[in-house]
Amino acid sequence: MQNLVSNLLQQAREFSPLEIVAVVMALMYLLLAIRQNIWCWFGAGISTVIYVYLFFDAKLYMQSVLNAFYFAMAIYGWTVWRRGRIDDEELPVVRWPIATHGYAIVAIVAAGAINGYLLSMQTNAEHAYVDAVIAWAAIWATFLVARKVLENWWYWLVIDIASIVIYWSRDLQLTSVLFTVYVVLIPFGLISWTRSWREAQA
Repeated sequence: MQNLVSNLLQQAREFSPLEIVAVVMALMYLLLAIRQNIWCWFGAGISTVIYVYLFFDAKLYMQSVLNAFYFAMAIYGWTVWRRGRIDDEELPVVRWPIATHGYAIVAIVAAGAINGYLLSMQTNAEHAYVDAVIAWAAIWATFLVARKVLENWWYWLVIDIASIVIYWSRDLQLTSVLFTVYVVLIPFGLISWTRSWREAQA
């Protein structure tokens, strides 16, 4: 037991301080997003700025670009959610038709395939195709969060499981652990948002 604790402490000392801050802010984002708290976007903004650098350094270029997009979406999400509060009415949780999600998935796979091919041919990117598909899927899922579309949680479940693997392989173990926590917390977000959606329908 003592050796296990010692090994964990030793590994913790090897984590990048920047990655630690990014993970804490990203975790803050998810926990507050589950509660539909507008301050989730603040946590998202801080973590994404840091991850732009970390992922570029890890040669996960689409993840770096993705986090630049996340930063813009943090501003957009804050604006949309705040506008609802100014109007004295919280932005409601909504559901979108299955057909809309079907078209989106086809577009994500197509964009990811093209993007992955270009990355594999033109750069030294790691996991080019998976990196690209995750990035395009996450762009769509983030937009769904900003619009409070219930189905966003199902996208994140798939995205986060795939992310765990590629982050771990690129020595971003702490971030990989963060995404494992995300996977565990996703059902709570789905339940909370489903309850809000049903209350809005009543």
